[in-house]
Amino acid sequence: MLLCAFIAFALMFAEHRLPRVAELRAHLSTVVTPVQWLVSLPSDALSWGALVVSDQSRLVDENRRLRQQLLTMSHRVQRMASLTAENVRLRELLDAAQRREVPYITAELLSLDSDPFTHQMVIDRGRSDGAYVGQPVMDASGLIGQVIAVSAYTSRVLMVADASHAVPVQVNRNGLRFIVQGTGSYDVLDVLHVPDTADIRPGDLLVTSGLAGRFPEGYPVARVREVVHDPGAPFAQVTAEPVAQPERSRHFLLLFPPPRPTRIPVSDTARHAAERVSGMTADEETP
Repeated sequence: MLLCAFIAFALMFAEHRLPRVAELRAHLSTVVTPVQWLVSLPSDALSWGALVVSDQSRLVDENRRLRQQLLTMSHRVQRMASLTAENVRLRELLDAAQRREVPYITAELLSLDSDPFTHQMVIDRGRSDGAYVGQPVMDASGLIGQVIAVSAYTSRVLMVADASHAVPVQVNRNGLRFIVQGTGSYDVLDVLHVPDTADIRPGDLLVTSGLAGRFPEGYPVARVREVVHDPGAPFAQVTAEPVAQPERSRHFLLLFPPPRPTRIPVSDTARHAAERVSGMTADEETP
């Protein structure tokens, strides 16, 4: 045990000090990928076996339920199409830029970390699929987290529930912007530095604000659970519940948001403005 602890400490120290150790870790992750696939085989086999031995009545009930869900979703899609068209017309009136669709690829869960102090998971998409460090990861309900390590065929994802993860968000109802940070629990997030007079209420949906350029704007993150006002304190204590369900989901989306446009440096902007002004002055002085 002492030898293993010493080796682990030496590896952590080497990874912190030597940049090539990170590359070695990525190669080792590629080597152990077949082991991760073998570990996931029993759960896949159980799922397949449960599907095979399901009786006819259960399949009929499930088919009926799925048809009802399909009908409900079709109604929502029709309503969404109308709202999308209306939104396009309003943006044209405001001369606003059109929002582009965010490309994505699907991924499947390979393993969840058993360490209670970290909230990470491994998915079956890697560098060969275009995955990269910092890539946003979603499930069917909302934001799961972001990729923090990539090997050839797998990626490691840091979830929003981890205490070291923070996401810039905004209240969907009024656009107020805050920071949401994990607490180490799957069902609780902290909303940081909320002024006591801020218009935020239980039930408000928090979506990504798009600030910092890592997470695209408008994706659900959490829903406000409780707002506690402490008399005399400048900030309220606000907790939220994540809308994603990492402990239940097995399939995810890896988003490919477009790169942020490069900004012209302030000095260049001032120089171009001065050139335009000087050009206008010269035109005015020309007879």
